[in-house]
Amino acid sequence: MRGVKRVVIVADCDHPSIDIEKGVLKDICPEIRWLACRTEDEVIAQCQDGEGILIQYAPMTRRVLEQLPRCKVIARYGVGVDTVDLLAASDLGIVVSNVPDYGTNEVSDHALAMMLCLTRKVPMANAQIKRGQWDFRLMHPVHRHQVQTIGIVGVGRIGQAMAHKTHALGMKVVAYDPYVNPDSLPDYITLATLEDLLRQSDVVSVHCPLTDVTRNMLDESMLRLMKPSAYLVNTARGCIVDEVALDKLLTEKKLAGAAMDVLAVEPGPMSHPLFKHENFYCTPHMAWHSEESAQELKRKAAEETRRVLRGEAPLYQVNKF
Repeated sequence: MRGVKRVVIVADCDHPSIDIEKGVLKDICPEIRWLACRTEDEVIAQCQDGEGILIQYAPMTRRVLEQLPRCKVIARYGVGVDTVDLLAASDLGIVVSNVPDYGTNEVSDHALAMMLCLTRKVPMANAQIKRGQWDFRLMHPVHRHQVQTIGIVGVGRIGQAMAHKTHALGMKVVAYDPYVNPDSLPDYITLATLEDLLRQSDVVSVHCPLTDVTRNMLDESMLRLMKPSAYLVNTARGCIVDEVALDKLLTEKKLAGAAMDVLAVEPGPMSHPLFKHENFYCTPHMAWHSEESAQELKRKAAEETRRVLRGEAPLYQVNKF
């Protein structure tokens, strides 16, 4: 395949440049087309000649994929591939790849930071001080982590990193993951059913992918299994947690607080009902981000595109033929 010039398109990304991608792909694609596709129609209209397509949020439904006759590979900037119809891609012989390992430390660090903000009540204390109230008793109760249990939903790379970090704090670690090989886990992680995890955990941290099975998995009935003193952290995907139910439980004081880096609809509107709760913290889908992870993400997505277009085996293919 050497010497053959390919058509590579960045269908959408909110990065400041694609210089890294250009550097990786320059020998097979001297010019990369950089678009801002947001809808199915935009992808169909502008990407039909693309052989390699890099995406961030652009929808890759069956309708779209059937209109991309030259496409050989779709590389997603990120871990989740819920915007891609994997079955349709497999039917059409299109490789779908992600970058599963670029932000493991960043996301688990962010989840840990969110947990600590909740359990140590740092934002709440800061807000009280700025209102002229210097009184630690206003933050009651605060418990030491060594007597608390964290429940981790999904123990892939990020979930296991979160388990390692919270275990180092002295927390008991329980996890729910129906797909994990128990023998692959360290001995400080105890597997449990989702229901048992929710009942016994002082903090629940979500690290599973968004699928048809996990969509709204933490609905009202599940959230009501949690202790009223427990906290919820979600750095995975917004639609895994039923936000209406979460708002209801926070209003009823059936949960001590929640922190989320992801929402069902992003960006979250100022009128979002969860934003009215002082014990709800939100960040703008930034858990993955560091200067280093951003560069690694771009490089690996481009390298995966290059491999497939050169006829080489991909490293991160997520669909099956």
